[in-house]
Parts: sequence; C-alpha cells; structure tokens
Amino acid sequence: MRRVLLAVAVSALIAGAYAQWNVIIIQSQGVLNPGGVQTSVPAQVFVNPLPQVTFLTAAGNPHPILVGDGTSFTNASYSATYRIQATAGGQLTGFNFVISAFLQGSAQITWQKKVVRTADNAILYNQTDTITGSGPIVVSLPVSLPAPASDVTVYEDFSLSISGPAPGTDTASLLLVQQDWVPEPASLLALGAGLAGLIGLRRRIR
Repeated sequence: MRRVLLAVAVSALIAGAYAQWNVIIIQSQGVLNPGGVQTSVPAQVFVNPLPQVTFLTAAGNPHPILVGDGTSFTNASYSATYRIQATAGGQLTGFNFVISAFLQGSAQITWQKKVVRTADNAILYNQTDTITGSGPIVVSLPVSLPAPASDVTVYEDFSLSISGPAPGTDTASLLLVQQDWVPEPASLLALGAGLAGLIGLRRRIR
C-alpha cells in the first residue's frame, strides 16, 4: 500500500511540475480577396506535458484559408500571434514547425515566422520561405533557438496566391499550421527518469 501511495504521489508531482506552460492566442485571422472577406481560424492548444499550438486553417469561419479551387478568391492572407509563458521555471529551446497545404496549378504559399523573447524583444527566429508544387504538401522544420527563453511571442504570416483566372482549377489551400515546442534538455531528462521510475515501481507491485 505504501508503494502504491508513493506511485500516486510521484505521478501527481510529475504532472504538476510539467503542466507549466501558459499559452495565449492573441490573433488568428484571415482575409480572402477580392472582397476583403475576413475569416476566423480556430486554434487548438495543449500545454501538458509540452506546449503545442495548432491553427486549424481548413476550419476557418466562414471560409477556410483557400483561394482558387472554383472560388472567386485569387489571393489571401492569414496571420496568427500567440505567446507562451513558463509558469514553473521552464525554458524553451526550440520547436518543430509543420505546415500542411494543398497546391495545384500556378498556386503558391509564402510564409514568415518570427519568435521574439518577450522580456527584451530580442528576435530568436525569423524565417521566410515560399511553398510551390502540386498536390498535398507537408513542410516540417525542426528549429533550435539561439538562447533558451521562458516567455516568447510568436508571429506567423501566410500569403496565398494563384496567377490563373478565377474561378478555375488552380488551388492554394492552407490546411494546418502546427508547432510543437521543446523545453530545455534537463526538463526532458527529468520527465523521462520520473516516468521510468513509475514503470519500474508498477512492475514490482505486480
């Protein structure tokens, strides 16, 4: 019984120690042209054990972030801003950035992502690129920050365009934008050691 109580206590301690991220969505909005039609994009946030932020651009309301594909829209923009704060002394060292899209014909998507340390406005990451091609496309970029940070503000901007006539078959669709954040290695090692200990204790109890 004592070992069972110890296992429960350790589990609670680990859960409390790593539920330490506060994520604030500041903006998640798209504009489709011609017409300047605004669309709101929902965000999905997980903070335990690691912060993960996903913008569901294909589920924009009243329209997804999509141009061409038989619609009257020939270009669009999407902007997202969010902030991650550590509430228990954690440090972020990097992230994996994933963009899921569908392109057809003369379509392209240009993106820019900037990560700023909130305390002093130091730019920790600033990158831009253009996605071209045909069919479903997934871009996955692992990024290491030049310095760990406990409080960052993230800015993301996307521009979608087609050069063919609309309505037509050319398509630029932004399906999903996701980022999985990574804390300092010491935190990961501690989490792994704690979980390994719980597994060993469970085996001994059996």
